[in-house]
Amino acid sequence: MVVRTVEGAARVRLGRRKLDYKWVALSNTTLGTLVAMINSSILLIALPDIFRGIGIDPLQPGNTSYLLWLLLGFLVVLAVLLVSLGRLGDMYGRVRMFNLGFAVFTFFSILLSVTWLHGGAGALWLILMRVGQGVGGAMIFANSSAILTDAFPHDERGLALGVNSISMVAGSFLGLVLGGVLAPLEWRLVFVVSVPIGLAATIWSYHSLRDLGVRKAGQIDWWGNVTLAAGLVLLMVGITYGIQPYGGHTMGWTAPLVLGCLLGGLALLALFCVLEVRVEEPMFHLELFRIRAFAAGNLAALLAAMARGGLQFILIIWLQGIWLPEHGYDFARTPLWAGIYMLPLILGLLVAGPASGWLSDRFGARPFATGGVLVAATSFALLIVLPVDFSYVWFALILLLNGIGMGLFQSPNTAGVMNSLPPEQRGAGAGMLATFNVSSSVLSIGVFFTLMIVGLAGGLPHATQSGLVAHGVAPADATRISHLPPVATLFAAFLGYNPVKTLLGPKVLHHLSPANAHTLTGRGFFPHLISSPFHTALVYAFIFAIAACVVAAFASLARGGKYVHVELADMDPLTVEKAA
Repeated sequence: MVVRTVEGAARVRLGRRKLDYKWVALSNTTLGTLVAMINSSILLIALPDIFRGIGIDPLQPGNTSYLLWLLLGFLVVLAVLLVSLGRLGDMYGRVRMFNLGFAVFTFFSILLSVTWLHGGAGALWLILMRVGQGVGGAMIFANSSAILTDAFPHDERGLALGVNSISMVAGSFLGLVLGGVLAPLEWRLVFVVSVPIGLAATIWSYHSLRDLGVRKAGQIDWWGNVTLAAGLVLLMVGITYGIQPYGGHTMGWTAPLVLGCLLGGLALLALFCVLEVRVEEPMFHLELFRIRAFAAGNLAALLAAMARGGLQFILIIWLQGIWLPEHGYDFARTPLWAGIYMLPLILGLLVAGPASGWLSDRFGARPFATGGVLVAATSFALLIVLPVDFSYVWFALILLLNGIGMGLFQSPNTAGVMNSLPPEQRGAGAGMLATFNVSSSVLSIGVFFTLMIVGLAGGLPHATQSGLVAHGVAPADATRISHLPPVATLFAAFLGYNPVKTLLGPKVLHHLSPANAHTLTGRGFFPHLISSPFHTALVYAFIFAIAACVVAAFASLARGGKYVHVELADMDPLTVEKAA
């Protein structure tokens, strides 16, 4: 009797330790993904202060590449390394890779915060250190979902993965607010803020996490790693330079460099697929795409993330370039307030994400993931009919609706994908899902900037020339400025610069009367000038977002009933039916 009592008490203590560990793993991995995603977007609002700090004008033609690579370098590294690092986690331990990721991320955050160089050298230092920071972030992302899947039973993973995946989405928007708050105080603070969190989290994860996953020993697939990484890098480089002017064209999609990168990248990715079905120890088992829940969930994640990523950039330009100046905000203050006015979207994500994850554990992923992207598509349609000079109440409600839709989708979709994977493939599978999510951010920049530039190119040149001539600018100068690529106007608005003042330059302004110079560089001229062409561009961009969400809904609907990777013979029939 005594022996049984002791054994029972031991089982209770073990059960409590397992119960406690679930939440330790959730809190630790969620902190990791949140900090990494905040750093993926914190520069979007802070860039003007950073470039002023290192003494460089990002809008000068020779400096545009600094601007783009400082924005995209972190994301490109994430996209390139996620699958490889997830596979290494399967082989050598997911917790080990996760802990190392926190340490690497923190180390490069320190190096970023102590930048002492100026000019082009300072920009290159920041880009290289952001690449190193991205390596640490990739280690965190590639293994966090797999660690959670190992720690939680399948009927609780929806909530756990929901909280974790929503922290990724919410972090990308919280970064905008933090960048706007910290950068005006001291631009280095946008990097310093990660250091104490990273140090504490590195120590905490090292002492609290333990590997519960199934390790699968094997060899590193070097050819697979090289072809995948090189293919993704070439695609990202092609997209980055495709939105920049080339020759007499407003964009560079016909440039030999861009075409070579895009075609070369696609060829290398095709070679990667051929190699992966032939080698004995592939870095990623392509046969996982035979699992409907895995294939459909990844496609839906890619399309939904493209729509969400494009929305982020469009809202920044809309608020900073038009709405905030029209409502009395100086251009220098618009970056901060743009982040603040986007908070309803974050609220929607934080409310809907965990709730939908919890509900998907009980009713399956399909209804919530499918319904979520349809709600998001509805919000994009409402943004089309919203006037450019909107009432903020309606704008906030639409952003809240979009956040709810994306929150409803993100948690169940992530849980559905991870539950469909065999235990020994969770690291690689999580890496592939994260790759689709991160790659979509870079793809969305290429797609949405292209659509915005096409929309602006139709009406902006004529509106610019007539508006400038009407306020005293010489016709020759007005014609020259009106024929500048629209991307220059977009970048100026995106960075919170006074676009007209930047485009005119001091020489042209010097020859104007004080009244005309004041009008042209005031808060009202540029928003009035760009409102009509910008709305045309908005329609193009949001139609694409709607289409992406609708296709994502069909993909989600087609995920089928294979929700948890166990043999059907071992499953209760009601569980199988509910998982559908």
